[in-house]
Amino acid sequence: MITKEIQKKLFDLMLKIRQAEEKIVEVYAKEQTMRTPTHLSIGQEAVAAGLGLALHKNDQIFVGHRCHAAYLAKGGSLEGFFAELCGRASGICGGRAGSAHLSDHSAGIYASPILSSMIPVAVGAALSFKMDGKNQVAVAVFGDAAIEEGVFAESLNFAVAKKLPVLFLCENNLYSTYSPMSVRQPSSPIFERVRIPELDTRQIDGNDAVLVYECLSRVVDKVRRESKPYFVECLTYRIREHVGPLFDYDRGYRTKQEVEAWMTKCPIKKLKQELIHSQIMTETAIKTLEEQWQHVCDEAYKKALAAPWPTENTLLNYA
Repeated sequence: MITKEIQKKLFDLMLKIRQAEEKIVEVYAKEQTMRTPTHLSIGQEAVAAGLGLALHKNDQIFVGHRCHAAYLAKGGSLEGFFAELCGRASGICGGRAGSAHLSDHSAGIYASPILSSMIPVAVGAALSFKMDGKNQVAVAVFGDAAIEEGVFAESLNFAVAKKLPVLFLCENNLYSTYSPMSVRQPSSPIFERVRIPELDTRQIDGNDAVLVYECLSRVVDKVRRESKPYFVECLTYRIREHVGPLFDYDRGYRTKQEVEAWMTKCPIKKLKQELIHSQIMTETAIKTLEEQWQHVCDEAYKKALAAPWPTENTLLNYA
């Protein structure tokens, strides 16, 4: 049974992510303060929010280029987030990483934009947890295209063979850059192709935050308790372009009608309607919360712009 507090926390987390990325949309082209490619998760917030609430603080996430939502849902700093995107010394990686490498040990999240590259790292972390007797779970978060890489199969094989506490979480948003699933993969669902007797798999609606949380909280508990991997495919959709803050109706790979149809399935809109219908929150309270997160993001961005640039004498740090 999902409590009212969990529903409110899910909604709050999704608003945090949405408002942060809408701030990027607002300033990216106009102000030219972020000179880093940005892969937004607008429309996909439910997966990150559900995962963030399902994990323990010391669990770890390993994610690819579309990492904003996972970072913020795992408890990452908004001020550090905006400072990093603006290349400032106060960024979570000292202004060196930009948008697609958001790694923060204190938050338990690590990112790399190389397709599928963090999947084996998650498996390695899970192996270390098991060897050290730690009651932790590693989560590999990746898109539908990542399963086309050989390292995905190798990582899955190793995790199953060694019975490792790792969750393989696929955010299936139907496209790899401009290529739809139909030209890249067989028509059968990913979760069915991945399933074997030694590996449980499941497919869920990735735009239903409550369902995502319900599923992932049970799965994470099972992975932790039994020290064995699990695969979950979340069906979702990115509203903005593959990389950048714009819409891309003119690229020829999807139509405006398709995107608008998915906008009606927005996870924030869906949960908002449920909260109001169940009288858990009023429209006024929701509006206030939206404005609060917008203000927090505005202030975090202002602080980022006021922060110093990295100095020359730190150029070779971490090299």
